[in-house]
Amino acid sequence: MEDLVGLCKRRGFVFQNSELYNGNSGFYDFGPLGSELKSNIKSQFRSQFIHARSDVVSLDSSIISNPKVWESSGHVGGFSDPMSDCKESKKRFRSDQLFWGPVKDEKGDIVCWVCVHEDDTEIMKKEAKKMAKKIIKNEKINVEGRTTIDISTFKDLTFATESDIQNIPSPESLKPTLTMPKDFNLMFSTSVGASSTTPAYLRPETAQGIFVNFKNVMGSSRMKIPFGIAQIGKAFRNEITPRNFVFRSREFEQCEVEYFIPPGDCWKEYHKEWLDFSKNFLLSLGVRDDLMDWDVHSGDGLAHYARACTDVTFRFPFGESELMGIAARGDYDLKAHEEGSGKSLEYYDEETKERYIPHVIEPSLGVDRVFLAIMCSAYAEDEVSGEKRTFLKFKPSVAPVKASILPLLKNKPELVEVAQKLYDELKMRWNVDFDTSGAIGRRYRRADEIGTPFCITVDFDTIEKEGKTVTVRFRDSCEQIRMPIDEVMGFLGKEIDGY
Repeated sequence: MEDLVGLCKRRGFVFQNSELYNGNSGFYDFGPLGSELKSNIKSQFRSQFIHARSDVVSLDSSIISNPKVWESSGHVGGFSDPMSDCKESKKRFRSDQLFWGPVKDEKGDIVCWVCVHEDDTEIMKKEAKKMAKKIIKNEKINVEGRTTIDISTFKDLTFATESDIQNIPSPESLKPTLTMPKDFNLMFSTSVGASSTTPAYLRPETAQGIFVNFKNVMGSSRMKIPFGIAQIGKAFRNEITPRNFVFRSREFEQCEVEYFIPPGDCWKEYHKEWLDFSKNFLLSLGVRDDLMDWDVHSGDGLAHYARACTDVTFRFPFGESELMGIAARGDYDLKAHEEGSGKSLEYYDEETKERYIPHVIEPSLGVDRVFLAIMCSAYAEDEVSGEKRTFLKFKPSVAPVKASILPLLKNKPELVEVAQKLYDELKMRWNVDFDTSGAIGRRYRRADEIGTPFCITVDFDTIEKEGKTVTVRFRDSCEQIRMPIDEVMGFLGKEIDGY
């Protein structure tokens, strides 16, 4: 992960926000290459989820809505995470991400308690042992024999009672200085206008903008159920402990579809269809299949309004976590806004002559998380001509730079002129690079490191021999082929866009 984060900063994918002023926790800026990669992800979502389907239309709703929208949706009263403070260090933690348990001696008696951050089981065990060792030393606890820690018995802090909290040490102070968990609302509040006394909110999700525009979109686009409304946009959540690079940040982008269907058991069929469609979409972006899995929510893991929810998970370097969720939300949202607004959101089915509140299937992904999954999937190392090579195996469709145009020698005007002309033609269709600096091998390495799929070299054969061929080099295999220069545009079109 450290290598990947270093590459992201060094080559202009991601920067820490406000780095000039020592940073701004939970916020990131996407550099020249990062912004291109994000743009390509969103473009592919728009292409596959909207343009390629006749049953989905798009929407771009405002970031700030009437506060009553969030009251009706339940966000004002219930959109929160449990929070605990360390009274000594003043650090704040998400209570459900702190796990506590006993340290026992050989007799099975409790020696002390430890509390560690949620992570991979082996990492948690390692951190628990380190913490126990420090507490035993600091408290001068006499221990006979070896101590044991069973991570499988640990509970998160939300299960702690008032008496438990008196024994649970803070990960910062190593003393029982944690407060009892309390709810912390994740919405950013703001004010609208000079005289407003009612708080407004930056949207924590894009979905509610779709629900409140259901009637507007349906009427203006003449859509009939089943149909979907898709939206790509910014969302904001005041995370207690943003972590894991861009995976969990306070400002992020979402791509969501609210797919409206009739009530009844048909939701199972639609849910399965969107599961398959979503997985195939992620594969088309270059997310590795062997690093993805399914997480089917059930029981307490299911939202109170949901009939079903299945996540596509991804094994990041820091552990397996949600990448994309596909939920069957029932009719909860439309009913809530119908009740809150006092206006009907019923749909009249002309075929069955019935009126009903539609149910919803919701495929939802975070662009920043998919960005990180693609980076993790693409990161590769090998050896070329005895030298270690770090490169990114992006699919051509999402690669920030599609091709690098390289005149063999920059001090030969005849080569530079032909290369420049080719570059000018290609840049009208794609984001391509023109590089004349350094030896050709070094330029190949630079292109490889940022994931450029093709390097096109203009050499003396291009200008001196019939056919005017250029060398096309493939990033992953380093294979090189000769190709007429007037066929380059068509070749790249098939490789990048599929036609």
